Amino acid sequence: MTIFAKMAAGYGLVGSFIIVAVTTFIGYKLAEIIGQKRMGSAFAILLALIIAYIGGSIANKQVDAGIIASASKGITDVVYAVGEGEAMKKYAIFGGIGILGGGMMRDFAIISTAWGVDPKNLVKAGLAGVLSLLIGTVLSFVIGVVVGLAFGYTDPAELATIGGGVETFVVGPVTGAAFGVKSEVVALSIAAGVVKSVGAMIIAPLIADKVKLNTPSAAMIFGGLIGSTSGTAGALAAVDEKLVPYGAMVATFYTGIGCLLTPTVFAAALRIFIH
Repeated sequence: MTIFAKMAAGYGLVGSFIIVAVTTFIGYKLAEIIGQKRMGSAFAILLALIIAYIGGSIANKQVDAGIIASASKGITDVVYAVGEGEAMKKYAIFGGIGILGGGMMRDFAIISTAWGVDPKNLVKAGLAGVLSLLIGTVLSFVIGVVVGLAFGYTDPAELATIGGGVETFVVGPVTGAAFGVKSEVVALSIAAGVVKSVGAMIIAPLIADKVKLNTPSAAMIFGGLIGSTSGTAGALAAVDEKLVPYGAMVATFYTGIGCLLTPTVFAAALRIFIH
């Protein structure tokens, strides 16, 4: 274990790739066991969320024990400690995950998918792709607002943040920062976006044949309706890897439209209806 800890701490990205690879392998094996190979990515993400939760709990315990100073970054703060007292050596075995899962790598992955797009297929989506973007954005926002109202939230800014979170877990924090809402509401909006993404990954493989989710045009419309880039990419990867660039391309526009309209047009309309 010490050998792996030294390697993971010294070469963070290498260690994180190993951890992600093992998690993905287990996810696909679990999917294979239940006879749903296409749901492997969904199982891998669910497993990763469980690992992240456990890692956060361990980090908090290490803070209480005085091993680390802060657990603000969750599992990436966890260290493998060898020895005691002043002779204790600490290895940040999950530090590379913070880089691999950070904004830089995320944006690189989104941009790289664009190189797999055929412009002819983009043109085919045409009006349907644009309409799916608008419908998906508005519908997600409305659902988020309705759920927020059902749970007792009445402040327009907080409702807009929750609605933005249902759009994607990026739009929620952007909206929350624009209005200066409480951190717990922002956290709730992120959770809503994550649930939506995971739900899309689980459901898409099950309904792909019934809804004819097997063409680039269908993938772009799907990306416009779902919106979350990670959810769309994971869902389409479980259906057909060749469809991922098309859905991810439109989903990227979805996030931009959400960040533009939610703190402005949607929030203003919400204030009119509530007050």
